[in-house]
Amino acid sequence: MALSASSASSAPITPSSVTGVPVEGAGEAAPAFSPLYQQIKALIMRGLQGGEWKPGEAIPSELDLAARFRVSQGTVRKAIDELAAENLLVRRQGKGTFVATHSEEHVQYRFLRLQTEDGGPPPPMQRHFLDCRRTRAPADVVRALDLKPGDMAVQVRRTLSSQGRPVVLDDIWLPGHLFKGLTAERLSEYKGPLYGLFETEFGVRMIRAEEKIRAVAADAAVAELLGVAIGAPLLSVERLSRTYGDKPVEWRRGLYQTATHHYRNELS
Repeated sequence: MALSASSASSAPITPSSVTGVPVEGAGEAAPAFSPLYQQIKALIMRGLQGGEWKPGEAIPSELDLAARFRVSQGTVRKAIDELAAENLLVRRQGKGTFVATHSEEHVQYRFLRLQTEDGGPPPPMQRHFLDCRRTRAPADVVRALDLKPGDMAVQVRRTLSSQGRPVVLDDIWLPGHLFKGLTAERLSEYKGPLYGLFETEFGVRMIRAEEKIRAVAADAAVAELLGVAIGAPLLSVERLSRTYGDKPVEWRRGLYQTATHHYRNELS
């Protein structure tokens, strides 16, 4: 699951390939600032980033990984527990541990926090793509996606509707060099979640996101697309999504109509 096919490494990760890899019982204690299981977690992450194990594929068993990294099975289990808690791996009873994929039903709406007033699960959303074009990235997109001035970006505009009524207007910006060949036709043809398309066809997996939320008023253009009155209150949600290595790969601004839905977040 590297950022692009050209950046994926086919060479497996081995202890000898990593400087300072931990070895239990070798007489040299792991650095105090980096617990042993965290070092194993980093090695597994390197395998995910390098494309050794792709979305939906099983990773080796805990016993195999323990032998590979020369640590205990318990140490590997703790590393995998953290990766599973971060939605990077998925445990399946009796089957093993698999690389998480955005195509799985239970994670399709992982980053969509919109819910109906009854507090039920995220409602099914119908997508309508308004535009998809390549253009030079404006200054705010350059800053957000860590691009260079003059770099190309892909802009996608779409609405999400519930029961035939527009609820969200999304403006999505993507680095042009990572999404060559993305078109409105391809977006419309793909039936799965948008992030599923990004990971299966472009090798870009969103693993975490940060958001900024504020209240705004609908201008004339937005009011027409969302079917609300000019000046109606909307929730503006700016999201910056990142892939492995904390690299930003998507910036979007969603305008949410909250008359029949609310934005829900869990704090822990």
